[in-house]
Amino acid sequence: MSGLDYESEYNNRARVPEHPEIIAGWQRDAAAFRDAANGQLDISYELSPRATFDFFTPEGGLEGARAVALFIHGGYWQAFDSKYFSHMAAGPIARGLPVAVANYDLCPAVRVGDIVEEMRSLVGVLWERYRKPVLAYGHSAGGHLTAALLATDWTKRGLPPLLVPAGLALSGLFDLQPLIETTVNEKLGMDRAEAIALSPIAMSAPRGTELIAAVGGAESSEYLRQSRVIADIWGRGGVTTHLDIRSDDNHFTVIGPLTSPDSDLTKSLAALA
Repeated sequence: MSGLDYESEYNNRARVPEHPEIIAGWQRDAAAFRDAANGQLDISYELSPRATFDFFTPEGGLEGARAVALFIHGGYWQAFDSKYFSHMAAGPIARGLPVAVANYDLCPAVRVGDIVEEMRSLVGVLWERYRKPVLAYGHSAGGHLTAALLATDWTKRGLPPLLVPAGLALSGLFDLQPLIETTVNEKLGMDRAEAIALSPIAMSAPRGTELIAAVGGAESSEYLRQSRVIADIWGRGGVTTHLDIRSDDNHFTVIGPLTSPDSDLTKSLAALA
């Protein structure tokens, strides 16, 4: 590991020169989805102005839904917001899953651990509002937060023990130590102890849960390692894990199939419910 150029390995924008066009497409498609979808926008779950979620429901509403899905966006805990990713609910909704798309505070205004706590608070709010298990799915930093939710002891919060029974982490970050010496950490400000404490691979494997770790086949060796290691370590710890290396997808295209109800990725997510 010490011989790797971590700056290059984790600089996804440099690795994908066409990322501005892809991101512009996210904004366009997300806005079009919001215009057509049945949803409620900007529901507060904490006092911060950014602590909101958008909630989209299938044609039949919540009736018959076995879970509420929660999408968590990426951006290294320091970029984007929920309005770039509304359309990540399109595929799951077409398969009968109501979807909350999360917004959260960003670094450096808060720390990564604060964002983890915000997502835990949001899960509690979703339970109080809808009384259904929460199926987490997220991209990049959102994949990290997805795993952190699975690893949470909900009973300490007076909530059901398997409140988040399953998750889909796309291009997730499960070992945060390599980020310490990169420019990613300029806004995160993590030291090694904090990075270890916030790494899902160092958390107790949430026995009895299920995790799909999906990653683009064209991503860096570190992103491939991240997904392999969580599938291995948690799999040996009693989690049902699946490693899904997705052909030639890069860090930005890997989430695209979630917009289609008939994609293998959407089907895999729906099956978790």
